[in-house]
Amino acid sequence: MDLPTAAGLALGAAADLALGDPRRRHPVAGFGQAAAALEPRLWRDSRAAGSAYWLACVAPVAALGLAADRATRRAPVVRTLVTAAATWAALGGTSLGRAGTTMAGHLEAGDLPAARAHLSSLAGRDPSTLGEAELVRATVESVAENTSDAAVAPLVWGAVAGLPGLVAYRAVNTLDAMVGHRSERYARFGWASARADDVANWVPARLTAAVTVAVAPLVGGSAREALRVWRRDGAAHPSPNSGRCEAAAAGALGVRLGGTNVYGARVEHRPTLGDGAPPVRADVARAVALSRAVWTATAALAVAVRLLRSSRPAASPRSPRR
Repeated sequence: MDLPTAAGLALGAAADLALGDPRRRHPVAGFGQAAAALEPRLWRDSRAAGSAYWLACVAPVAALGLAADRATRRAPVVRTLVTAAATWAALGGTSLGRAGTTMAGHLEAGDLPAARAHLSSLAGRDPSTLGEAELVRATVESVAENTSDAAVAPLVWGAVAGLPGLVAYRAVNTLDAMVGHRSERYARFGWASARADDVANWVPARLTAAVTVAVAPLVGGSAREALRVWRRDGAAHPSPNSGRCEAAAAGALGVRLGGTNVYGARVEHRPTLGDGAPPVRADVARAVALSRAVWTATAALAVAVRLLRSSRPAASPRSPRR
């Protein structure tokens, strides 16, 4: 029976919606610290070393999830509580929205230095020369992209694989954020982490785009336009996943995303997504509202999937052959 897992997903999503990330002793932060401590010992400028590092970090987390899954099969209350805690820790939807709202507040106050300093909580771009228009675009793009990574993907993996899926996905995504960069140090070493994250987010990113289409009218957008822009522009983005989320959001919000992004010494020219005007300050709040609608709708879908699985009758044992 998967009813305890469904209840745990629902409770964990509700905790994130009400509280955001745990303020102290966040397990994801603990994992990041352990992975950072291990990196200097295993780092070599090779894909093989990076693959070994990825396995050394992810395998123990996945094994812990499997052990917890097996240990709680006959303890439904414990299983519900453990799943709820794992879901809460894995989700970052509310914290993502708060980061976007904080950025909107700095821009509303005309405090560009504070807005530039805050950008690091949303995106890895160099903010030193960015004006309001580029800060707004960076925020809208980050909120759209990270709706999948921070919220939809863990819910998908929780629906598909329960506890092991939740914790393993968060480990995979965290490693990508740490070493999956296009930099001289991580071009080879971070290859496995980046590719694993691409695979883990392939379905969630497309589900994010699909749900974005469905909820576009909630932010005054057009579902038809969101679908059109997703289908036309989603594949133009250099990321196999981020472009789908950003294109659907651009269509839903009626804005144009894309342009030149500076990441330290690296400059990327991103393709245009959408046909509207560039986003303005008010569009940040709309992007946050769209993000929340997308991931809360996905939470309901994830719970429904587990409930449907729990309602399936158990297979009857086969009669022995004569």
